[in-house]
Amino acid sequence: MKKIIGLVGIAGVMLLSACSNSDEALVISGKPWTEQFILPQILGQYIEEKTDIDVEYKEGLGEVAIMTPALEKGDIDLYVEYTGTGLKDVLKEESEVGESSDSVLEKVRKGYEEKFEATWLSPLGFENTYTLAYTKDNEYNAETYSELVEASKTGGMVFGAPHAFYERKGDGFDDLINTYPFVFSETQSLDPNVMYEALKNGDVDVIPAFTTDGRIERFDLQTTTDDLGFFPKYDAAPVVRMDALQKFPELEDVLNELAGKISEEDMLMMNARVDIDGDKPEDVAHDFLVEKGLIEK
Repeated sequence: MKKIIGLVGIAGVMLLSACSNSDEALVISGKPWTEQFILPQILGQYIEEKTDIDVEYKEGLGEVAIMTPALEKGDIDLYVEYTGTGLKDVLKEESEVGESSDSVLEKVRKGYEEKFEATWLSPLGFENTYTLAYTKDNEYNAETYSELVEASKTGGMVFGAPHAFYERKGDGFDDLINTYPFVFSETQSLDPNVMYEALKNGDVDVIPAFTTDGRIERFDLQTTTDDLGFFPKYDAAPVVRMDALQKFPELEDVLNELAGKISEEDMLMMNARVDIDGDKPEDVAHDFLVEKGLIEK
């Protein structure tokens, strides 16, 4: 009898393990920087409020070179990507100067469905593009990238960017230099979460800042305009595996309820709360959803 009981116990443990397996959960991930810690929480908490889907978070998994294979292999089911990144860095396609958000979205949706069996849902409402930023005490007097190029020719300008920016194809450092012939005395590879401090402290002179980063305003940085249209649209939207949509039939409609709900100002304020005020991403996400009336307290 003891052997029978033992076998039954083992079987029960195996059954419980199977029931709690992550295969039964929707796996949401993000990249290793502030905004991408907040956005998975917004998606996940909203899904948990509106459905019975179990959500698992894999935070800060990696940049796009890691996220795309993880999505394709099924290691993750869902994350927020930016349309321009999907177009240039992943699909290796070009964009036209002034190309509309809808056109870029259509291209990436078609490309991801064909190549990765994943699709792009409705954009969340904000664009996070690049702006070359510098501290006002540098007195470059540049309002555009082209004017900043001229300032760089006087010598001594140090450029700092995340390591991934130097590796990106289509919208990274090498292509930027081909379009705008900057003359940098030095380039530095910096963690995206510390490059603003490096700029503020004078360790570097120019960075490719994210337009939704609250430190631009808090640190009183000068931003510049991409006057030659080098960067495409970078509208933020959920990217999800087709298998996950089949597995969780309610998922697409629920996620699309978040379409247009996050403004650039909303994202700026949320990022600032984490980066400057030290609040936790999950708390910031929860507060946003409550304040917008999307979930109950």
